[in-house]
Amino acid sequence: MKIKHIIWDYNGTLLNDVELCVEVINEMLSIRNKKLISVTDYREVFDFPVKDYYQKVGFDFSKESFEEIGQNFIDRYNQRINQTYLQKNVLETLSNLGQKGFIQHILSARLENELIIETKFFNINRYFDKIMGLNNNYATSKLENGIKLINSIDAEKSEIILIGDTTHDCEVAHEAGIKAIAVSHGHHSCERLQKCGFEVYKDLKEIEAFLLK
Repeated sequence: MKIKHIIWDYNGTLLNDVELCVEVINEMLSIRNKKLISVTDYREVFDFPVKDYYQKVGFDFSKESFEEIGQNFIDRYNQRINQTYLQKNVLETLSNLGQKGFIQHILSARLENELIIETKFFNINRYFDKIMGLNNNYATSKLENGIKLINSIDAEKSEIILIGDTTHDCEVAHEAGIKAIAVSHGHHSCERLQKCGFEVYKDLKEIEAFLLK
């Protein structure tokens, strides 16, 4: 059946924030005299829930709580969110797909209030029918919200597609019973995405071409 609804992930998929995330986590690791990571390293170890990722890069939860570390990361990230920018061709792609009749939504692990503010700041909020984020800063899982969002859409599951940049997006789509595709310019490497079973595209123009074919 023809796709009618697109659910976009936000961070990494629409927002180019990988370098900021690496910069912030390295600041936090440096303070604790831990080994720093490269962007390549990050794209291989970043994961959901982020608690596991923090442990992989060296944080010790016997010395400080996950909640403290997570809030510290978010505070530093939020202070520099204006240093980020949209991925290439975001505005053009969202506009073109909207003009072709696709109804677009966002499903994100970002705090929902901040998500709404940021989509307005980047002038993309007008392209979305529903915007759904989390109600806490700890990025555990998008699955519950994903199912809630899908159930709120008046369409068959075969008419809905999720577009993301992490294996977690693939897991959410699989559990929710909808199709998913990935873009490889975000938080996970192309190889990780392919191992998850994703159809992987290098940029948004390729995804647009796929949806309009």
